[in-house]
Amino acid sequence: MKFYKTAKKPSEAQIVEKRSRFIGYIKPVKTEEEALEFLNSIRSKHWDAKHNVYAYALRNNSITRFSDDNEPSGTAGIPVLDVLKKNDITDCIIVVTRYFGGILLGTGGLVRAYSAAAKAALEAAGVVIMQSCSVYTLKCSYNSYGKISSLIQKYDGEVDSTEFAEDVVIKFHIPDEKINFFSDALSELTNGSVFAEKISEAFFAKNQ
Repeated sequence: MKFYKTAKKPSEAQIVEKRSRFIGYIKPVKTEEEALEFLNSIRSKHWDAKHNVYAYALRNNSITRFSDDNEPSGTAGIPVLDVLKKNDITDCIIVVTRYFGGILLGTGGLVRAYSAAAKAALEAAGVVIMQSCSVYTLKCSYNSYGKISSLIQKYDGEVDSTEFAEDVVIKFHIPDEKINFFSDALSELTNGSVFAEKISEAFFAKNQ
């Protein structure tokens, strides 16, 4: 997988349906441990709420989990999970806390409310496209530092750190599909005197 979409940041949003409050929380996560830690933090925060419904999806092993948390089966967890699926969102958890307002919503009303709260949380967070990148390091002279930094940006890369010593050491990441073009341009720019060494691979937010 070269790309995936996830929530840009942790966020929350609230809707009210017939006096019941639905508070949607969302957070990007990488593992089930992170997802469950976030879920437990919301449960602790809203220990007095009637329901803390959740759904999460993870790229690793294509894991999806959801819970109605004692709401009628199919009215809560699945609608929340559907928001993730329909928006192609992964590595993310949504928790929707409900404070009962005294008026029954019926199965259709619950589905709409939980779905709306999950959508509102996702809209508040925003969506980011993560792309597969390779992380490189290179050493260059001070004279060529500026030109090489510009070249990295030209090929949609981003400088992660710079160390100024006898020479300049640049650590950067660049999309996998651009590295061959960058390497050719780097060789031409420096007459073959500077080489980038790959040190790892990771996903980074795509420049938009």
